[in-house]
Amino acid sequence: MSVAMDLQPTLTGTHIVLRPLHESDFDALYAVASDPLIWALHPAHDRHEPEIFRAFFDDALASGGALVAIDLKTRAIVGSSRYDFGRAEPGESEVGWTFRSRAYWGGAVNAEMKRLMLAYAFNWVDAVIFLVGESNLRSRRALEKIGARLTTRTQRAVMAGGEVVHVIYAMSRADFTQSPLMDDRA
Repeated sequence: MSVAMDLQPTLTGTHIVLRPLHESDFDALYAVASDPLIWALHPAHDRHEPEIFRAFFDDALASGGALVAIDLKTRAIVGSSRYDFGRAEPGESEVGWTFRSRAYWGGAVNAEMKRLMLAYAFNWVDAVIFLVGESNLRSRRALEKIGARLTTRTQRAVMAGGEVVHVIYAMSRADFTQSPLMDDRA
């Protein structure tokens, strides 16, 4: 499959719209990210700090693949995610760097965000990968719940002053069609 994927589409669901990240989104997105509990299990557990989040935000803008999630009822920014090909193998895209306000953990918004991003990606790629901190059990369980499978691949990175291991989960197009995301069980 040829990868001519637009990494910043606008994707609209029932509860949220995902649209390209803009510099003007910083304050609203930082208001979400400033909650230390969002990052408590994440390898970058200091991402709630203003200067650390600023670097994360600037990297997201530079990536060309960052999206913000907006609640369709309130019009509030409630989180962010990205598409990327940098760590993916041929025929894959990565979906990652995802975070949401704790009010949007689990439930319909969480599932819709994943469903929209995966459905879009599978127009261009055969598989989507997710990198997760090895000890981030909450995120690992969430991926397993939607049908992503743990691979044998790992990646090491330095985050929050220490080396961390990321495990890599994958979901194929066929797995997605059988996923609980397709019937709102996620």
